[in-house]
Amino acid sequence: MTLTALFQTAGPWRRLCDSVRVCPAFTSLLLAVFFSAGATTRAQDAGEWRQWRGPSGDNHASKDWDLPLKWNLKTGQNILWKAKIAGRGHSTPIFVGKWIFLTTMDPVARVQAVLRIDRQTGRVVNQWAVHRDVGDIPMHRNNSGASPSLASDGEMLYACFYSRDAINVTALSMEGSKIWQRQVCDFYPSQFQFGYGASPIIEGDLLIVAAEYDGENSGLYALDLKTGKPIWKAERPINLNFASPIVATVAGERLLLLAGAGTIDAHDPRTGARRWSVPTATDAICGTIVWDDRRLMISGGNPGSGTWCIQAAGNRKELWSNTVMCYEQSLLAIKEFVFGVADNGVAYCWRTRDGTEMWKERLFSGGISASPLLVGAELIVASEKGEVFTLAANPARFELLSTNQTGDSIFASPVAVNDCLYVRTGVMENGVRQEYLVAISSRR
Repeated sequence: MTLTALFQTAGPWRRLCDSVRVCPAFTSLLLAVFFSAGATTRAQDAGEWRQWRGPSGDNHASKDWDLPLKWNLKTGQNILWKAKIAGRGHSTPIFVGKWIFLTTMDPVARVQAVLRIDRQTGRVVNQWAVHRDVGDIPMHRNNSGASPSLASDGEMLYACFYSRDAINVTALSMEGSKIWQRQVCDFYPSQFQFGYGASPIIEGDLLIVAAEYDGENSGLYALDLKTGKPIWKAERPINLNFASPIVATVAGERLLLLAGAGTIDAHDPRTGARRWSVPTATDAICGTIVWDDRRLMISGGNPGSGTWCIQAAGNRKELWSNTVMCYEQSLLAIKEFVFGVADNGVAYCWRTRDGTEMWKERLFSGGISASPLLVGAELIVASEKGEVFTLAANPARFELLSTNQTGDSIFASPVAVNDCLYVRTGVMENGVRQEYLVAISSRR
């Protein structure tokens, strides 16, 4: 257990020290360490979701959250609130304290912004313009000018946007004051102008940003959280890639993981140095690597389509692969098994040690961009047509628990915190797509 986990709350440690009659000096030392750590980076509680893929980086929500199986956006059944979102974005919301933070872009005014939303009421309290007059941003029709999710260390927000042929990061206070802003690198893809979508990741006192494209600045970058000062750069191949990096502890080793350019790579998150590389996968990856103790899995689709699994410890090599393509969406791993929903709407479960297909079943017809979410023993899957499916996360058999139409189009991945499921959806109103953030819960 880490020190952060040990010292999340002072109260239990006071009671523990009293119960075992620890000496007063040691008790004071414990509390001093706790409050000292809290002064720099506030401990993340169970009701927070501060960055892409959540507190543990695996898109697993708390096992304790109890979500309804049925809801109705039109009648209001189990809809706690819905917040009208100006502009468009495919980023997921993050949750810090009593606030929800979300990025968006107004395609008419050409403004990229951060929204602050009250968690209890859904009221959009603030809209802070980060970049104005951003001009045209060439992108794929399934992308947006606000696709990377925000990240937060509990004290500041970090917004990453693609504009003016560059990747830019802005640090904001919780009240919207600009602390620093830095251009990470030039970014002007030539072969495929599909835009940008990699979310930044916080690891310790670093903000890690992937900026991979067919240009000489392609790389992984780390910035100091407090100042924005560049700390390291890891060179990446001159190759257009869209994957978000993730940091995970796999086989006892803390690794920065990224797939693309025909490899699955592991870096030292403190220095950026490449630890190892396995030549598998394909050139362009959109999803984030998932893991199962000693194995890593990824799926992608350009130019080769497939799902790949490698051994991440010992003799690092490809264990298995298949031709199933989950291109924009990530996989979802649990112990010994991995779930995926392919671009054609078919859901799969594979055993991670050998790739055995446990089951497959068609969920829908059409596209998918959102990544599956695990909530307790249930999987939440959202399609581009606005359908939200709840499945049993059961490797033994496919079990569809519910289907709920939630707007007309979903591209952002759902998030669950505090017995609420949050879905960013688009609703056609008078022939125009209007975005909403919807809070779904049986509690009132």
